[in-house]
Amino acid sequence: MGQERKKSLALIFGPTAFLLVRMAAQPFGEKAAWALGLAAWMALWWMLRPVDIAVTALLPIAVNAAFSLSPNERVISRYFSEIVVLLLGADLISLTWERTGLDRRVAVRVLCGIGASMRRQIFAWLGASAALSVFLPNVVVAAILCPIAAAMLRFVSGKQALPAAAVPILLAVGWGSGIGGFGSPIGGAANLVAISYLENLTGHEFMYVDWVVRFLPFLAFVFSLNLAFLLVMAGHGRLPGSGDYFRDLYRGLGPLSRGERIGLTLFAAATALAFLRPLYAALLPEMKPAYVFLSLGLLTFFLRDENGTPMLAWKFAESHVMWGMMFLFASGMALGGLLIDTGAVEKLAALIAEAEPRGGVGTVALFVVFGCLLSELSSNTAAASITLPVVIGICGAVGIDPTPYLLITVVAVNCAYILPISTRAIPVAHGLDAGVQIRQGLRLAVLNAIAVTAAGWFCLRFVPAFSALP
Repeated sequence: MGQERKKSLALIFGPTAFLLVRMAAQPFGEKAAWALGLAAWMALWWMLRPVDIAVTALLPIAVNAAFSLSPNERVISRYFSEIVVLLLGADLISLTWERTGLDRRVAVRVLCGIGASMRRQIFAWLGASAALSVFLPNVVVAAILCPIAAAMLRFVSGKQALPAAAVPILLAVGWGSGIGGFGSPIGGAANLVAISYLENLTGHEFMYVDWVVRFLPFLAFVFSLNLAFLLVMAGHGRLPGSGDYFRDLYRGLGPLSRGERIGLTLFAAATALAFLRPLYAALLPEMKPAYVFLSLGLLTFFLRDENGTPMLAWKFAESHVMWGMMFLFASGMALGGLLIDTGAVEKLAALIAEAEPRGGVGTVALFVVFGCLLSELSSNTAAASITLPVVIGICGAVGIDPTPYLLITVVAVNCAYILPISTRAIPVAHGLDAGVQIRQGLRLAVLNAIAVTAAGWFCLRFVPAFSALP
């Protein structure tokens, strides 16, 4: 079957699913049925990609206008919410890294210590990708590290084709840049979705330091599982010459330029101010992290590099800002809002609540599997936007505190390994066999779901401070 025919069928599958789910969900009510149909349509198009994700991301506006599911202003407001402002500001600062070459310098410096052992290779690539994605967008991290990994592998093998050792290394980059995102609130848009729900739940601002205290131990646990899986896959082989490759590459970069120093300072300052928010919240109550990042991001148009050129020009920013990522985030929030406004989430929660979850390990497993599944089919942002209100609804229906289940679900939606979607598409674009990723990713996804369920239940049962939000 030709690519055009596949794309045509995929285009048809979306609206067909929209209508079929609409008819099947009629008992939920007319508006709720349309909202659930929209969720099916968007999930299919996110998975099959017959059009760009940014096009799919605009569907809530069009569908809501056609079927009047919720006031239009409520849907439109999601597309430039406070969290979208944060994403824009962070993206502007990150663009200075790309323009000055600071992104490449940081990645190469981190990897200079790699030796010939495949085990050290796996640890370094997985560690670097996970650590960088704690502070940088996951897709950016994968886009930085994958070409460097592919170039290094071709260099040490002396061939244009990637060697067999490329499989675990490219998987380490793709998977590591995905899981690292939940290590900090700014590591991914899904985390910002979670924070918005947590703030609505508690009625006050959720401080970034509270996030780190709860999720860094979880990240260490998930990282260890990923590392063990990849080490078993890689075996005890060696990849000679790789340490020299990175050291030579780094020496060729020369000293830090003025532009690189400015980019590094802006990002460090924005990140520090986000985490130190409790110290100045009373003095500047409106200067939340979103506005910190945007304010410092705007400085990039005025500060000048060593050549007297502004760090960013609008034409460069306009063509390089990840507008599609922002639309994707906004559409997830818009879809989640429609599912809530139409009562679809309430009906779904009531349906699942009929299984009488009691808050034990079974309930944890239910939320973890639901979150992991949606994240595999679409993106972690979309998965968070759909899953988190369902978790809150179910917990409310059965009378249990939703906070710990919400936190555990955040981990689940940040763990996706199978389909070549989002960050996992980048290693495939650099030569990784998609079939290998699907087979190995399926194994790791099952192990990860079991492990996160067990760790989540342990925290729920034996670590009361985990869910005791201030």
